[in-house]
Amino acid sequence: MGRIAGRFTRVEPRLRASRLVMGLMSDLPRKNCWTIAEWAGEANPYGMQHLLCRASWDADAVRDDVREYVVEHLHDDQAVLVVDETGDVKKGTHTVGVQRQYTGTAGRIENSQVAVYLVYAGARGHAAVDRELYVPRCWILDPDRCRAAGLGEDAVFATKPELARVMIERFLDAGHRVDWVTGDEVYGGNPKLRAALEERGLGYVLAVARSAEVATKAGNFRADALAAKLPRRAWQKLSAGRGAKGHRFYDWAVIDLADPAPGYRQLLIRRNRTTGELAYYRCHSTAPVPLHALVKTAGSRWRVEETFQTEKGLAGLDEHQVRRYPSWSRWVTLAMLAHAFLAVVRAEEHAHRPGPDDLIPLTCNEIQHLFLTITVRPLHDLAHRLGWSDWRRRHQARSQASHYRRQAAIQP
Repeated sequence: MGRIAGRFTRVEPRLRASRLVMGLMSDLPRKNCWTIAEWAGEANPYGMQHLLCRASWDADAVRDDVREYVVEHLHDDQAVLVVDETGDVKKGTHTVGVQRQYTGTAGRIENSQVAVYLVYAGARGHAAVDRELYVPRCWILDPDRCRAAGLGEDAVFATKPELARVMIERFLDAGHRVDWVTGDEVYGGNPKLRAALEERGLGYVLAVARSAEVATKAGNFRADALAAKLPRRAWQKLSAGRGAKGHRFYDWAVIDLADPAPGYRQLLIRRNRTTGELAYYRCHSTAPVPLHALVKTAGSRWRVEETFQTEKGLAGLDEHQVRRYPSWSRWVTLAMLAHAFLAVVRAEEHAHRPGPDDLIPLTCNEIQHLFLTITVRPLHDLAHRLGWSDWRRRHQARSQASHYRRQAAIQP
């Protein structure tokens, strides 16, 4: 928390931000301004709501601090940047960016809010270093709606690949360097993003659909048509990295592509050894690279799923109950900071204090449990608990009366 202290002009919001981050790492079954304020010992949620809505501090500057913190402690010369989006199912139409759209969280089209994240993944660990909210076109075409949600007059529509490009360029412009970027089909199927990465001298292994057309010396072919032509000897069994149950072994093949532009372009194909299911990746590098380097980069894609799972499960990334963009950006940035802390402690413990052979290395879950138990678990007296019970019931009574008045006013 000391790294971001200078982002607050007054001591009160700085201390409250610290309590909010501690609450995000707590074992509360639900994490919002109400539950965290009660857990932190405050008399009501107004202070936490003020911190997210109106207090004077720059969430983007804190985001930059999180990025520097992650890169400093998880630095790896072979690190990969992973771009991906995650969605939060929402009710109503007033939450910023919400619309009926596909979200992997639900696995179907739902009324949801979607954001794109940039994850720094290295051998020491992985954590999110940037975030951008996806604002659908229907929102941008409604200036009054954007203004009410705190988006500002200059809000413009940007696709998810465009948001990914902005975050990657922001990472590079901050003076950091990586050699590889990976992502799913949403990003691999976008020629503008691929061209932007090539212009910055970045290699990439980006998933594409089986229907994607690629150029070879023999002409243009669909990715699945090329895969069908491969002889048996073209496939190699390689690990895409360790998972929870050991190495993830697949069969891999690579085909050189034809392109007059500088660099080396290939189509990487992954085959599931059990089901035979195929996946396809467009690859680019500034110099020739072996197959295992492309496979390692493609395998880094799973790190973002682990990051989302940990950020949501341990740091409340998806539990915000806010409607306006400034509040959303502040909540998710502090959740990123909370998760980054757990990831950094895990990396330091593994590097400097490895445990005995009969114990698995410390996980983020166990670090959170120990941290809360030893350091910050608050104990509140009966008066505090009863005071919050009174406040909740009084607030609910006012809400109920207000709802009844609106209902009576619209009835004929």
